[in-house]
Amino acid sequence: MKKAIVIYGSTTGNTETAARWISYDPRAGRVETEVKNVTECSVEELDGKYDLVLLGCSTWGDEEVEPREDFEPFFEEMGQASLEGWKAGVFGRGDSSFTHFRGAVDAIEDLVAGRGGRVVVDSLKIDGDPKDSSDRIHEWAESILLALG
Repeated sequence: MKKAIVIYGSTTGNTETAARWISYDPRAGRVETEVKNVTECSVEELDGKYDLVLLGCSTWGDEEVEPREDFEPFFEEMGQASLEGWKAGVFGRGDSSFTHFRGAVDAIEDLVAGRGGRVVVDSLKIDGDPKDSSDRIHEWAESILLALG
């Protein structure tokens, strides 16, 4: 059975909500999924354990392009590690009224690719409350199953 981990950083709880929806497999049994807060895991502990790593982070403010402070240590650790062999997907939420709308998603994707990993699905960028994008979130989660083969 394929194994995936959904790692999220969530300041207000909305990215966590999206992470939990993404982890739910309506065709139960196809993918064993674990969900973890980014503050409770390290890049080193992921090495070789998962077929897919999904990373979720929010972006807020006009100055913020990098991941939020809760995600920052993990992001920095990623920047020091080889991500060779990683299959990844990135999702995030933000507010389109800010200049760098969901800039953290792009920064994480660039880092994964730059350190030898492969982003296997287009990123999911959520504007505002995830409840308003539930169909898109579930469609994205389904596309992940296809990416795993």
